[in-house]
Amino acid sequence: MFTGIIEAVGTIAALVPRGGDVRVHVATGKLDLGDVKLGDSIAVNGVCLTAVELPGNGFWADVSRETLARSAFVDLRSGSRVNLEKALTPTTRLGGHLVSGHVDGVGEVVSREDNARAVQFVIRAPRELARYIALKGSITVDGTSLTVNAVDGAEFSLTIVPHTLAETVMAEYRPGRRVNLEVDLLARYIERLLLGDKAAESGTQGISEAFLAEHGYLKH
Repeated sequence: MFTGIIEAVGTIAALVPRGGDVRVHVATGKLDLGDVKLGDSIAVNGVCLTAVELPGNGFWADVSRETLARSAFVDLRSGSRVNLEKALTPTTRLGGHLVSGHVDGVGEVVSREDNARAVQFVIRAPRELARYIALKGSITVDGTSLTVNAVDGAEFSLTIVPHTLAETVMAEYRPGRRVNLEVDLLARYIERLLLGDKAAESGTQGISEAFLAEHGYLKH
């Protein structure tokens, strides 16, 4: 588990194909690895990876085909800058929100505009994730815990203050950039609970408008 508070910006030092998937070397910059052991988890742009080698200037991790297919990790190249966060501990301050490091989908930056000293971004989420994104709710973008300022269909707005721009890779965002999205864990659990006994039925994916109407949640 993570908090979505980025601890450092690292760099992809190497990407090595390994039998259909990839082994990645992440140079971790100012991230303190003094308490990191083999097998520990580190989030890289919001993707939870397991450290399999610790050469001193960073770590190596394996990236599965599933991760490559479901995240924007496939867009990274040697030299790409990435957000880094070590897994939380029982004494970690929860400054953001609970983040699993399991990417739900890939969004796209639609627009970027200056807003005083901050920057306003509009990001388009995959259609199937839109129902989990709420005004003033939490969302994780490339591992960064952020507050949603506006929602319009599958698009949502974020206001990013100068500190966040300086301490993450968000300063590099331009329209067309693909980003990793993880929705709030609570939204997913609430959806599952609302399904009730139907959650045990094969093929049940989530709550549809038909389900809501059938159970009186939608009034016409």
